[in-house]
Amino acid sequence: MSAYHIYEHGIVRVKVPVPFPLRWVNGYILHDDEGYVIIDPGLHTESSIQAWGMVWEELQIAPQQINKIILTHHHPDHYGLAGWMQQRTGSEVYMSRTGHGLAQRMWSLHSGEWMTDALCRMFAAHGLPQDKQEKMREHLRSFYPLVSPHPEVRYLEEGEEWQAGSLHFQTISVSGHADQHLVFIDQERKLMFCGDHVLPRITPNISYLPDEDADPLHAYLTDLDKLASYDVQIVFPGHRDPFTNLQARAEELRRHHVKRLLKMIDLVQSPANVYDVCLAMFGEGLSIHQLRFAMSETLAHLVYLRRRGYVHMDETGLPYRFIKIRDYRTE
Repeated sequence: MSAYHIYEHGIVRVKVPVPFPLRWVNGYILHDDEGYVIIDPGLHTESSIQAWGMVWEELQIAPQQINKIILTHHHPDHYGLAGWMQQRTGSEVYMSRTGHGLAQRMWSLHSGEWMTDALCRMFAAHGLPQDKQEKMREHLRSFYPLVSPHPEVRYLEEGEEWQAGSLHFQTISVSGHADQHLVFIDQERKLMFCGDHVLPRITPNISYLPDEDADPLHAYLTDLDKLASYDVQIVFPGHRDPFTNLQARAEELRRHHVKRLLKMIDLVQSPANVYDVCLAMFGEGLSIHQLRFAMSETLAHLVYLRRRGYVHMDETGLPYRFIKIRDYRTE
């Protein structure tokens, strides 16, 4: 696997390893008049540090030449190395205000493990067996060292513009995969850095999380249309390879979620909890890491159906159970 690839306009894609089935996350290097900009440095692991060190050495980039680190969103595989890299380079770190708050709440011990507790309670209420609840808690806690130290952050929000050499970016905010996820578009050169909102070959996870977006699938589909309205020729994603034809990929993702909604509503013809629907959708051989995403994605789809009157959630006892009210009709 080549560690990096150079594209037009001097854009460098770095394959930063992650210890998950995805295998790597895409970090990007852009040449700036004053040095270099990095988008999404990856997870804080020794393998990630070694990967960046090798690329910097081959491209003859001194760490002190990196003056900006820009984060599309707060998920650990994009955010985790930012604090270490800031300390190593002295660079400024930018992300959305909401994304920064979520990173602090989810991955900082100073938050008192609020999100870990809330997420585990939510999963338990939706049928996660007792023997898996403690494993889930340990899994969530395992991310703390992978995102430490946390960076000092400046905020970048929708509508703000920034430059990297000849590239001039407009900042767009989208939600669904991650709340207030940032996307960067150079409309003159028709290129986009889309983070994880649109991915080729795989589908971005859409998770329902406590005290966040009340309808994340709706947000995702709405902002999928928002991005598809832009005329771009090449898209640089957070995972897998850069791709073309954004509109076609957006339509494929929309159809994917319609199929998932149709399948889920069939699975609640009789009352069923989220854990049972999750296993029927995704299989029983899930690791605890995969189960976290699968449970949250299942709940996001059932919440979408509930809010539109297609299913009912019975909260009279634990675990909560969903039951079909009427057939789903695509919107």
